[in-house]
Amino acid sequence: MSNKRIDSRRAGQLRPVTITPDFVRTADGSCLIEMGGTRVICTASIENTLPKWRDADGGGWVTAEYGMLPASTGSRKSRPTLKPDSRSIEIQRLIGRSLRSIVRFDRLGPNSITLDCDVLEADGGTRTASITGAYVALQRAVEKGIAKGFFKKGAIRGAVAAVSVGIINGKALLDLCYAEDSIADVDMNVVMTSSGKFVEIQGTSEAAPFTAVQLQQMLALAGKGIKELLHVQKQALAR
Repeated sequence: MSNKRIDSRRAGQLRPVTITPDFVRTADGSCLIEMGGTRVICTASIENTLPKWRDADGGGWVTAEYGMLPASTGSRKSRPTLKPDSRSIEIQRLIGRSLRSIVRFDRLGPNSITLDCDVLEADGGTRTASITGAYVALQRAVEKGIAKGFFKKGAIRGAVAAVSVGIINGKALLDLCYAEDSIADVDMNVVMTSSGKFVEIQGTSEAAPFTAVQLQQMLALAGKGIKELLHVQKQALAR
């Protein structure tokens, strides 16, 4: 296999990444994240209520929803009429778990934050881009909640980001675009915190099973990519 990929990147190179904070002016927190051809709007909304099952706990809650706009994949994707499709449900649960990993619920008070991730254009890695962008939206919303007296300081303990990795023709690659993802032997999504801990690893053999050595190669690439994404997040939040 050539050292150059479909889009001419190196094996361990992210696609161009841009995070534009405060993209939706009416949201408590928001951003537009662009990773190559993938573009996702992430918003965070504060509600002074809790799910009924959470009432007795005394802490807050963070949940997420995910969806793809009809034209996000080129051919029109139908809107869900009554409930999200199974893929969207699985992804929004992943986003929720990932962001809850860095939240201190005892400092949110009796409040909820809903994260909405809406895919404008999909070119691979929509779930990982959603997690990375949702953190920026969440951080902005928490800052606003602290200023209004809803939350206590220290409600967020570190950052979280995610990236895809895979194996194509026996070679580990970082941040797969759709054309790569569709031919990958192995597809994996990795979520990590700024402290270097794993939140979730989703790895599947699509064609050829992978070895322990290949797994370590993919995890090393993911760690490198997430470190870079954490830096982009930090820059966005400093604006």
